[in-house]
Amino acid sequence: MNRSREHGKLVRDRIPQIIREGGSEPVIYTADAGEYRNRLRDKLGEEVAEFLEADDTKAPEELADVLEVVHALAADLGIRAAQLEQIRQAKAKERGEFAERIVWTGNR
Repeated sequence: MNRSREHGKLVRDRIPQIIREGGSEPVIYTADAGEYRNRLRDKLGEEVAEFLEADDTKAPEELADVLEVVHALAADLGIRAAQLEQIRQAKAKERGEFAERIVWTGNR
């Protein structure tokens, strides 16, 4: 892999256009399948970190970014958003949700 591909970060599809509209020319390339999946995983970590640092005003926007990456990862795995929601619902039915704020501290 050449050095230019070792750096940079995955960005949303319209970012190059937005950069051009701002008067600059972006330097971009299209990741292959393996790099794309790795960069999506990196992006998920980045977006989660931004969410964790956000105040209550910015948190919804950051959470939406996390969700966007989760949807892209699901699509990369061949899972539609509706299928992902079905998996989530099945797990919620089997193991519950987080609505009751239960904190486990161990067993006796």
